[in-house]
Amino acid sequence: MDPAQLIVPGVILVLIIAVLRSGIKFVPQNRAFIVERFGKFHSTKEAGLNFIIPFIDRIAANRSLKEQAVDIPSQGGITKDNISLTVDGVLYFRVLDPYKATYGVDDYIFAVTQLAQTTMRSELGKMELDKTFEERDMLNANIVNSINEASQPWGIQVMRYEIKDIIPPASVMDAMEAQMKAERVKRAQILESEGDRQAAINVAEGQKQAVVLAAEADKAEQVLRAEGEAKAILAVAEAQAEALRKVGAAANTEEGQKAIQLDLATKAIEAKQAIARESSVVLLPENGTDTASLVAQGMAIINRMNEKNPANSNSTGSEGN
Repeated sequence: MDPAQLIVPGVILVLIIAVLRSGIKFVPQNRAFIVERFGKFHSTKEAGLNFIIPFIDRIAANRSLKEQAVDIPSQGGITKDNISLTVDGVLYFRVLDPYKATYGVDDYIFAVTQLAQTTMRSELGKMELDKTFEERDMLNANIVNSINEASQPWGIQVMRYEIKDIIPPASVMDAMEAQMKAERVKRAQILESEGDRQAAINVAEGQKQAVVLAAEADKAEQVLRAEGEAKAILAVAEAQAEALRKVGAAANTEEGQKAIQLDLATKAIEAKQAIARESSVVLLPENGTDTASLVAQGMAIINRMNEKNPANSNSTGSEGN
């Protein structure tokens, strides 16, 4: 066979293989192909082996279904208290509906970036300067919610938005620095005053404890002294009682009676001697020689002398003792 005759069938076979090959599409994982037929949307091809009709169907768009991160350029914004800020951030989103992402918006990345910037400015205008630093998480959440509401027709879902930097003007930075310095000085003074107050309280508590302990010690000393004096009084009383019991027991005998009479007679004689020292005349009764009458007279004289002269009575008693 003529080789030229073999070329034509070979070319036709190659063309057939090429056409068939163009109709086989392998879609990677987490991607989606948008297929148009005669310029009109036909189907969405997901991951795996897919077939299209060559020369009739074409791949209009290749969309990634992975989460994507887009850097949001720095932008100016004005807070509720009229402070100008420069803010930038990072937006994380993913395509949920490839059809909407293809036909709902021309460039969904550019659109969602612009939407993030305008939403950021809008949310900043609702907050004061201090709140933008204190409630950054809430600001991020508000931006995400606002973008998701606006991006539903585009088949886009915003996962999160993170603010990287919030830069206020230099004058505001200086004022904030001065405020922070004043706050630090204030906290230092408060801590110092609290320390002084606590120290004064500790000193007062120590003095109070010292006074209480001294009072308790004095009380204990007085109690011990009183107990000692009470014991001494009891001992003296017991001794006197014992002496009286012994005297009474001795006086109850005949010898004791004689001893008592002798003692009384002695004291009567001493009393008469004292009267003799005070007066030059002493009258004695006729029966003054009787021992019993002498004792009675002596006791009467002693009692009369005690009534007239207490000092002499004391001295006489001490001498008798």
